[in-house]
Amino acid sequence: MFMSNPFAELSAQIPVAVMQGYIVLMVAFVIIGTILDMMHKQSAKYFFLNAEKAKKNAKREVGAGEKIAIATKVLVVEVATSGEFKNVKRRLSHLLTMWGTVIFVATTAILIFGYPTPATPAPAILPQLWHIGAVMLAVGGYWFWFFIRVDVSAEGLSWFRFERADLFILSLLATATFALAWSYTQSSGIAGWSTLFLILFAGSGVMLFGGVYWSKFAHMFFKPAAAFQKRVTVADGSREGLPPDYDLSSPEVHKLFPDVPTYMGKNPPNMGPGIRREHAKHY
Repeated sequence: MFMSNPFAELSAQIPVAVMQGYIVLMVAFVIIGTILDMMHKQSAKYFFLNAEKAKKNAKREVGAGEKIAIATKVLVVEVATSGEFKNVKRRLSHLLTMWGTVIFVATTAILIFGYPTPATPAPAILPQLWHIGAVMLAVGGYWFWFFIRVDVSAEGLSWFRFERADLFILSLLATATFALAWSYTQSSGIAGWSTLFLILFAGSGVMLFGGVYWSKFAHMFFKPAAAFQKRVTVADGSREGLPPDYDLSSPEVHKLFPDVPTYMGKNPPNMGPGIRREHAKHY
């Protein structure tokens, strides 16, 4: 199972052009969904207006070299290692899910476009990475959903409570789960189940990428940019006087939210739902 390229075997039933067209369609879904999300929420407009406001309050100019250093730090800390998560379990879950998704999606595209038939055998490492990526995604995602999900730890809600924001993680988990099930049944020669899991795999992929507008998928593109802008405002002095994000012990935050206690605990009492949710996400 882990050594075989499932897409090469699939080419005997489905034309390569159809598989490649599916990937192109998913990319189009992401682009269109992200643009629609930006237009609806006016995220880009807010981001640039906020940047201009910060620029006017800047105490010093940040040079190109310093900006490159800041961008590098953002890529290493916020993006590659998810350093913004203070909770170790939440961070590990996020890293498994994130890097599993990257490996799984990237190898899917490489296998379908580069090695789509038995006549073009893929290097052994690629099918292995495809399966490893799917397993990493599933482990990280299920760990988050059943044990670390914000609503469960902060508000005591059941794991089977679904909201629109859950579309992303649920469709992501479904895609990885059905992909592994399809690969296993295909390599085992279980034709009927293999066809069923293939259809579910393709359908969950459409839900994942086609649901960008309604899910939290698009926020991934703004997160690094927002982290970069935040570090720039710290460097140029325009953020001076503001309390650190999520510092619930800050006097400034306590003035704005008097119900928030000044100590740092896992589940502080007397918090509003929104404050509890953000607190649980980071601590």
